[in-house]
Amino acid sequence: MRYFMEVAKREHVTDAAVSLHVAQSSVSRQLSNLESELGVDLFVREGRRVKLTPIGRLFLERMEQAMGVIEEARRELKEHLEPEKGTVRIAFPISLAAYVVPAAIFAFRKLYPEAKFQMKQALYRDLIDGVVNGEFNLAMIPSLMEDERKFKKKVLFTENIVALLPVEHPLAHREQIRLSELKNDSFVTLPNGYAFREIVIKACLDLGFSPHIAFEGDDIDALKGLVSAGLGTALMPEVTLVHSIPQSTVKVPLANSNLIRTISIISPTERQLLPTEQLFYQFLPDFYSKLTPFAPPGRGSLPPS
Repeated sequence: MRYFMEVAKREHVTDAAVSLHVAQSSVSRQLSNLESELGVDLFVREGRRVKLTPIGRLFLERMEQAMGVIEEARRELKEHLEPEKGTVRIAFPISLAAYVVPAAIFAFRKLYPEAKFQMKQALYRDLIDGVVNGEFNLAMIPSLMEDERKFKKKVLFTENIVALLPVEHPLAHREQIRLSELKNDSFVTLPNGYAFREIVIKACLDLGFSPHIAFEGDDIDALKGLVSAGLGTALMPEVTLVHSIPQSTVKVPLANSNLIRTISIISPTERQLLPTEQLFYQFLPDFYSKLTPFAPPGRGSLPPS
């Protein structure tokens, strides 16, 4: 199978043999034996160059799937023997990339320094689909309304949503504001498809106004830059401002008690977590419960408008 896949990738028997560190004659013989056993031609031969036949392409696709299953099984067996040295595959939205996820990984690797991580940033729908379809086994997501039959969910923490205003904004001096006081502002937000954008728009609509979206940025730092340049107001998860407030901006808490974001970890219902992933899954709730930025949010002293 390995010989077949290498030749299919390189479309050259000699090049495949060099890559595999075996004689070219050995590769040719194995391919001939495989085709005889299957009773089909997998390649069209042009000297030492080869191209897959249609049935060869189908067979390659199936073999890639099979080799993936075999490799996953080998990894699982290894992790059962040494779970502290395995790999955690986890995905998360961009708003958690700067602090939330790195802080947890750093603390986890202090306990298990040989643990490895494969990380991916994705949109909300892609995070759920990735867990359900097996692309990764863990994902951190904002908790929105969702059919949970195909995945399990565990709440990790809840955080405040705050306003980030240009320093010259008329409300920048206030200790607290209501979201409704920003109804005439120009907003900067993440693009369509991002869960946090939906949270922002729903919060505004619940108060009877549709926010005027003046600018969009595809990451949190871009939004900070737009606010810093005086181009609009942004609502932000408070954790994205945990290290510093951007130059020429002011962070102002919102009085509306419903303006919070809950972050959960999801895992598949139809697959078991690998041992190292299970260790990380169990580690996360306790870690965030002790981390100051994720303490339960306080309620504003102003009544909702």
